[in-house]
Amino acid sequence: MTYYLTTPIYYVNGKPHIGHAYTTCAADILVRHRRQRGDATFFLTGVDEHATKVFRVAEEQGLPVQEYVDRIAEVWRELPRRLNAQPDFFIRTSDDGHKRFVRDFLQRIYDNGDVYEDVYIGLYCVGCEEFKSEDELVDGKCAIHGTVPERIEEKNYFFRLSAYQERLLELYDARPDFVLPQFRFNEARAFIAGGLQDFSISRAGQPWGIPLPWDESQVAYVWADALINYLSALTYARPGEDLRATFWPEVRHLMAKDILRFHCVYWPAMLLAAGYDVPKQIFVHGYLLLDDKKVSKSLGNVVDPLELIDVYGADAIRYWCARAVSFGQDGSASIDGIHERYERELGNDLGNLLSRTTAMVARYRDGRIPERSGRNDELAAAVDEMRSAVERQLDVFDITGAADSIWQLVRWLNRYVTDRAPWEVAKDEARARELDAILYDLADGLRVVSIALASYLPETAPRILEALGQPVDLSWVNVDYGRLVAADAVVGAAPLFPRVDAPTPAGA
Repeated sequence: MTYYLTTPIYYVNGKPHIGHAYTTCAADILVRHRRQRGDATFFLTGVDEHATKVFRVAEEQGLPVQEYVDRIAEVWRELPRRLNAQPDFFIRTSDDGHKRFVRDFLQRIYDNGDVYEDVYIGLYCVGCEEFKSEDELVDGKCAIHGTVPERIEEKNYFFRLSAYQERLLELYDARPDFVLPQFRFNEARAFIAGGLQDFSISRAGQPWGIPLPWDESQVAYVWADALINYLSALTYARPGEDLRATFWPEVRHLMAKDILRFHCVYWPAMLLAAGYDVPKQIFVHGYLLLDDKKVSKSLGNVVDPLELIDVYGADAIRYWCARAVSFGQDGSASIDGIHERYERELGNDLGNLLSRTTAMVARYRDGRIPERSGRNDELAAAVDEMRSAVERQLDVFDITGAADSIWQLVRWLNRYVTDRAPWEVAKDEARARELDAILYDLADGLRVVSIALASYLPETAPRILEALGQPVDLSWVNVDYGRLVAADAVVGAAPLFPRVDAPTPAGA
């Protein structure tokens, strides 16, 4: 099996914020999990450099635009590194490989007769990099950015999107899971059914961008450039290899709802026009809200994810991103929420469970993991149920539900400690076998939890296994009851998530 997942490529008109970390963490969790299950995976992220707003920021800073994007691209490369995300390739739309592919792709559409020249007169939101109709505005302003769009009149080239309306409707009707969640599918299909208007794929009089192959006086409109990255990257990510045949049939796109129309309508139509297959699936998640407002650079309410990592560590931020709100829905972010989950769930539910278990193995069994005596059918059933649920949930991008499923087993183990009270059992030599069984179950349960959580907590999972004297093998087949191996010299584990002081600093 192969699994190819993309994040959107992020605009480099400013530094990353927690909203970007949110999408990147989710994608990395999904890819790591599929890798655990033995799939050949490819994970793509990167930056979109040819936007008008990027050009303007460079001008404001008095820098040549290429120099500006070269500098800030390094800041964006740091985001996945600091989050312990492991993209296979970080694409920049100023890459020569990307620019060559875009020109070829657009030429295909042009040769197919789906491009024509006309005059565009209308409104353009630079923040969205999108043309707007009057009915999309609120009091004359962009509903997302709160700015008045610019009126543009220029001769440029249009893509015949309207010619693909019926083919897109057929696609949606044939593949009811093409877009997830379902309400986003309904939204995209309704937009198509309402009638499609051709859209401009070029800009005149702008020097920054990829020149059209048939008219180099114009550059590709940013979305006619950026969307193509998902395909172009496969042609040059690994020198000398073309990965399209391997990974494109299994490509899945992950992005926030503000760019739904581009990915769910424009992009499939462009692919069909150029002779390529459409994506396997598109998942559209909601906004991460801060005080009930979208987190965005233009609104000035960003939270710097790198500062949060400095305080809590990457694993805690990854876990919070997965658990803060139901993935796919809008949800409010709060620094207090990060701190609470860090202390209550990671520190107490998981960290204390490991510390108590290893301390009891060290104290009552001289650091030796006991042999299994008998089978705990209730724990085995809980493990089986969790494993099946996590597979099912992550296959449909439900990273929040899958985390909840794993945490049900964490809570089961904590109740088991309380109910069985091994510290009391240890007082009676006649109950030695019972104590061995309890300690075995606790250690085996923690082993299972650590592997199931490895995609969420890639630093912490190996530490749990090492503390239990287990091999660091994160293969998904090991999420199974009774695979704990004999170990000696187990000592009381140090806290997985040491206490930290709140509040967390936040960038503006």
